[in-house]
Amino acid sequence: MTEEIKVDKTMDLKGLPCPQPVIKVSKGIKEIAVGQVLEAVTTDPGSLSDFPAWARTSGNEILKTDQDSDVIRFLIKRVK
Repeated sequence: MTEEIKVDKTMDLKGLPCPQPVIKVSKGIKEIAVGQVLEAVTTDPGSLSDFPAWARTSGNEILKTDQDSDVIRFLIKRVK
């Protein structure tokens, strides 16, 4: 039994080339409160390495990553 993660903000970043998705998420995460969750949906394969690197340096937490064909979905918790 898994607990459903409540998403507070969704960003549709499909079709944006690297590094746009991670730049937009770094701005978008500031629009939610600490403890809330941002959902980022992208088609940029580079985001699989960019988002974890950004989370480490920004102090935020990636709760979940899902990939379905070319669409990648990240759930990111604002920690700071």
